This record gives sequence, C-alpha cells and structure tokens, in this order.
Amino acid sequence: MFSKILIANRGEIACRVIRTARKLGYVTVAVYSDADRDAPYVTLADEAVHIGPSSAAESYLRVDAILEAARKTGSDAVHPGYGFLSENAAFAQACADAGVVFIGPPPDAITAMGDKALAKQRMLQAGVPCAPGYLGADQSDAVLTLEAHRLGYPLLVKAVAGGGGRGMRLVRSDAELQPGLEGARREAISAFGDSTLMLERLIDNGRHIEIQVFADAHGNAVYLGERDCTAQRRRQKVIEEAPSPVVSPAMREAMGRDAVAAALAVGYRGAGTVEFIVDVHLKHYFLEMNTRLQVEHPVTECITGFDLVEWQLQVAAGEPLPARQGDIHLRGHAIEARLYVEDPYTGFAPQTGTVLHWQPGRTLAVAGQDGGQGYGVRIDDGIAQGSVVTPFYDPMVAKVIAYGRDRSDTIRRLRAALQNTPLLGLKNNGRFLRDLVDHPEFREARMTTTRIDEWLAQGEPLLQAPVVPPAVWQIAALALAQQQGSGWRANSVQCYDMRLQSGTEVRTVRVGSDSQGRTSITLDDSVVQARVLTWQQGELRCELAGIAQTVAAVLAGGALHLAFAGGNYVLSEVSAVPDADALVDASRARSPVAGKVTQLRVAAGDVVVAGQQMVCVEAMKMEMWLCAESAGTVIAVNANPGDQVEAGAVLVALELSTQPAQ
Repeated sequence: MFSKILIANRGEIACRVIRTARKLGYVTVAVYSDADRDAPYVTLADEAVHIGPSSAAESYLRVDAILEAARKTGSDAVHPGYGFLSENAAFAQACADAGVVFIGPPPDAITAMGDKALAKQRMLQAGVPCAPGYLGADQSDAVLTLEAHRLGYPLLVKAVAGGGGRGMRLVRSDAELQPGLEGARREAISAFGDSTLMLERLIDNGRHIEIQVFADAHGNAVYLGERDCTAQRRRQKVIEEAPSPVVSPAMREAMGRDAVAAALAVGYRGAGTVEFIVDVHLKHYFLEMNTRLQVEHPVTECITGFDLVEWQLQVAAGEPLPARQGDIHLRGHAIEARLYVEDPYTGFAPQTGTVLHWQPGRTLAVAGQDGGQGYGVRIDDGIAQGSVVTPFYDPMVAKVIAYGRDRSDTIRRLRAALQNTPLLGLKNNGRFLRDLVDHPEFREARMTTTRIDEWLAQGEPLLQAPVVPPAVWQIAALALAQQQGSGWRANSVQCYDMRLQSGTEVRTVRVGSDSQGRTSITLDDSVVQARVLTWQQGELRCELAGIAQTVAAVLAGGALHLAFAGGNYVLSEVSAVPDADALVDASRARSPVAGKVTQLRVAAGDVVVAGQQMVCVEAMKMEMWLCAESAGTVIAVNANPGDQVEAGAVLVALELSTQPAQ
C-alpha cells in the first residue's frame, strides 16, 4: 500500500522508526525545524524537508507543513512517532483526505480515547474497571470544587486531551485546588489547545502498570504483556520495566483481557497502550489509552522478541497481525531508563547546551535495536557529539535499555551501562538513574508513583548532589597540568598549587614533577604518583597510585568535563579575578534556564517580599518560578509573556529593602 514513509517526529523516535523502515525496504523522509537542522535523524533518513522555525507550534505541530512535505517528496505514508501529532485525530483524518496512509489507529479511535473523559465513559460501558471521578461538561470552578469535595482528597486534576503528564496536577487539599485547576488549564491550552478538565480520585501508593495491545483490520487483537512504569517524577515516567515484578500470570491475563476489551470497544487498529493504576490490593483501574507507540516500547520488544514498529507497518499495510495470543511468550526481564538533560540535584531543572562527549556504541552488548536479540544493552538515542540541545522540546535525549535473564541480572547490566555511557557537556540524570535502580525500594519493588516526589520533598540522599571524590580532584589536576605544559626546568624538581573548583566547592591540589616525567599529586595529606598514558577522542587513560583506568574527559571553555564512577563533574581553575556576574545578587533575578516566559506577576514599582513569585519560565515541558530572594521594590522588568529568554538573563531588577527582617 505504500513505499515511502515520512516520519512526522524528531529525535530518538525518528531514528528508531527510520531503522526499521529501511530494514524492511521502505524509503524514509525526515522533517526538521530550525533547531534540528543538524540532528542525527535528519541525515539518517533518505530525504529530509525543512518545515519551519524551532518552536513546535510553528513546525512539528503544523499539519499543513507536514502534508506539504509528504506531497513534495511523494511520501505515501506518515509515521507520527509519539508526542506532537501522534494522537491528533484531525491529523490522522487530514492524512486520509490527502491519500496518505496514517501509520496509527483510525481517527475515530483516537477521538474516543484522546478525550480522557469520553474514554472513561466508553470503558465503563465495556465493563473495564475505572477509578471514581468527574467527567462532566460543566467546567466552572464552582462545579469542579463541589465535585472535588464529593470525591475527596487526594485527587488528580487532568486535561482531557492530555498525555505525558502535561495538564495534570496532584491536589491534596482545598488550598491546592484552585492553583491546580489554573495550572492544569494553562498547561493544557499550551500543549493541546484544549482547557477541558476532569477530576479523578487518586489511588494513593499505587503502581502504574500498562498493557501493550495490538489490533489489525481483520478483527484480531492481542496483548503483549505488561510494563511497570511506577517510577515517576511529577507524573512523568523515569524507569520502565517488563514484566512487572508484582504481576502474577493470573493478574496479567485479567489486565490483558480488559486491555483488549478496551481496544475493541473503540474499533482500534495498530499499536496502543492501555494504562492502569493498581492499588495496594493489586486491583487495577483504567487510567487512559495512549493511541500510539510508547516511549517505553523497547522493553516489550526485548521480552517478546517482536519489532513493534515492524508490526505497525504491517498492520498499516493491511496485513493481519504476525502472531496470535497463544504465540506470545515472555522471556527474561528488561528495564529502560530515560536519560534526561536535567539536574536532579536542583529540582530537575532542564538544561540546554552542547553535547561534548557521547559514545554509546562502546556500551552496547548483544541486545538489538529492534526486538529482543539476546541479553545485553540497547541504547536508543537522538543525539551525537556536537549536538546542541535547545529549550524547545522534551529533555529526554536517549533511552538506556538492559535485557537480562531475570530482574537482578537486568539491574546489574543497566547499572553498568549507565555508568559506562557518560554524557558530558550538559547536566543530566545519568547518575541519579544509576542510584535509583540500586535503591532498596526499587530493588524490592516497593516504589509508588509518588515516591520520587516524596524523596524530593524529604531531602532523600539519592537527590542530593554527590560529593566530589578525591580521585576526581587528582585526575583533574593531572589533566589540567598536562594541558598547560610542565614549564619545569630539566634535572630539577618543581611544585605548585592549583586551586580547583567544582560547583561551590574549592580545593587546593599540589602538583609536582621531576626530571623523569613522574608527577605527584597532593590532596590534603595524601600524595599519589600519577601519569597520563593517552588522551584522545575524549577518553583519558591515566595511572593513579599504580592503577590504570580510562575516564571520559573533555576540555571546553576553560573547564574540564569529567566522568568518573557514574558521576559527571565540571572542574576549573579558580580565577584570581572573580566574575561579577557569577556572584549572588538578590537585586537581579535571573532566568534559571533558557526558555519561554509564560507568566509575569510583577511590574515596575511593585513591592515584593522574599519568596514571592515574580516570573514563570517554561522549558522542556516544565514550569519554573523565579521568586524574589529578598524584599524590595521592582525597578525594571526585562521580559514579557511569550518572550524567549536565555539562561542567566536578568528578568527583574529590584531595589532591595533596607528594613530589617521581621
């Protein structure tokens, strides 16, 4: 039915789809925005078409631009990936109207499941268990408040058109309800263009377990086991695994039966995921159905041995499912960790910048890129060394997937893969992910959907920046000394002190060398002999106290970016002249990230108190409030709602109050 596929998406999912499509003999077409002009997926495709500016609203969300790219290239099919237009019924219908095959479910199935309130009504009719909630058309605050009181707290405020955690707020009291309604509406309008909300009783201490379903145009429907997505932060998945450590064969069969019933109830076709929340008694309730391929589909591929993108293409071409329910068997265990460019130790603030080091090929074992090909490690990514990560899209840049004989085997493989695949140049959650899969609550399958958020509020050590190990200071001093050149006279011994800084910590390291080229490194009262063996292509092989090892190390902007024992560190020599802009100044409120100003709550002349919210900046699907650090009067506001701002830009200038604190 088709021979040329346009992938209406970007990043790692575009790379993933292109690989399978090309394996099957299809010609592939990529579309890209200004920000993605040099992205790896663009050159991976056979052809590529520019579709607009960096903003998703002006590029990847433009149906006309994507269909024009399909027309221009002669593409007769479109794969939507996930996110963007993947669950947009109007886009699916527009493809059909243009004579282009949409590799996904029919528009009416997307409509039925895309509206979460309508979907729950359909599920109740089909006999699928659902959590109590409010699905009404009256969206007034008064009615929503009454319904919240009827349901009781805690509850979830959810955008009916939502997905991926957008347009969702957890509300535990009356005081949180109004801000929750306003925040969910604002985010829903921004992400989906629809402010309609629903309420749902929160299943406290629950687990998030989803079922992968597939249906074809011949009346066949199957489920391919479950995925446990309980490890979440702010309703965003962090770790996914298959099978779930708490699901028995009987429970799997019951959930699978309900998931297939949900798909058949809306005339589904293609890949879909039915999401359930499971309470402490292991009773499951329908949450929603995602009418697309999921970010976490690789773990299902590993344990079933099937390439789900290949299944999508076969079903879209009118072929029957390649397997029946009795042919589907689960083997081994798989866990996926989402690598985000965000700082787990500063509230998961998103990061932007240039990738200085990324060599995932060194970590790959035998697990294939499409389907379970044997135990090992698989990495799905959409970046390369030199890639620039911008604030316009999701902060996920790669997925690290481990596949093993059992859960313990898989955790060990994943932990090693995360440690051995460092991303340098941007702060990221790699160390946090490694520590998370090694945490007792994860290892013992005691996580809940809110556990990471609770840890964040409680100051759990897992979310506190790790102390810089002595070896990092020593290796950094060795590397920086070599880069600067020795400067020592022949046949003499010379020593000097090097003041190094990592974050807010400053240490003094003494570096010495003799005529035989031996280097001594003194930190506190410890002296070690060290030497550089080789340093090329971002990999430093050195010997420290008689032990040779290889670490990722890159010099950029006068700083050394170094990966050691699973942690990433940035170290530089302390300048004798301090940078005035780096000093803490409560009179200058700076943007914490590069992003878009979405709200402004102050104007020149306003009097503010310490902690008062002034400006909201959104980047990578996250809202961050800039608050006054001290009481004072606003003397200048340097941004307006809708403005794109750089990290560190001064958004509000204050004249600080001279009155003593009360």
